[in-house]
Amino acid sequence: MKKNLLTLLFAGLTTLALAQENKNAKDTTSVNPKINGNNELKLNLGYAVAGILELNYERIIKDDMSIGVAALVGLEDNVDYRFGIIPNFRIYFGSKKASGFFVEGNAAVIGSRDYYYDFSYTYNGTTYNQNNGETRRDYTNFGLGIAAGGKFLTKNGFVGEIYGGVGRLFGNSNVEVYPRGGITIGKRF
Repeated sequence: MKKNLLTLLFAGLTTLALAQENKNAKDTTSVNPKINGNNELKLNLGYAVAGILELNYERIIKDDMSIGVAALVGLEDNVDYRFGIIPNFRIYFGSKKASGFFVEGNAAVIGSRDYYYDFSYTYNGTTYNQNNGETRRDYTNFGLGIAAGGKFLTKNGFVGEIYGGVGRLFGNSNVEVYPRGGITIGKRF
C-alpha cells in the first residue's frame, strides 16, 4: 500500500512540475509586432516608371478591412495626370491580417491636362481663331472606380501589392477614365 501511495504521489508531483510556466523561455506563439501594425506606407513603382509619383497610406480597421488614400502627382510635362487624390476602401480574403486577395472601391479627384492645336485661318478676308499652335487646358474631375489585386506580407513587416482596376471620371474633359493599378512596395508599422 505504501508503494502504491508513494507511486501515486510521485506521479502527481511530476505532473505538477511539468505544468510549471517557464518565464524565461521565448514565446514563439505570439504575433510578430512588425506585421501586427495597423498602418502601411507604400510607393507605387508601376506609376513611377510612367513619370507619376504615387504614395499610398492605408489604415487597417479590422483584420479583413482597411481604408486608405493615394496621392499622386505627375512629374513630367507629357503625362496627362497633374495630380490625384484617391481615397479607397478594401476588403481582404486572405488568412493573415489584411493580406491576400482583395477588392477595392475608390473615389477620385483627378487633375488632368489636355493639349490641342488651334490654327488661325482666313476666309473672305477675315481671320478667325487668333491662337496659333498648341493650347493647354487643365481640368479637375471627380470619379468612382473599382480594383482587385493581391497583397503579400513578409515576416519583417514589408508589404508588396499587385493590383489593377479602372474608374470613371465625371466632367467635361477628354479624359473619361482613370487607371487604378500598380506594383507597390512598402512597410507596415
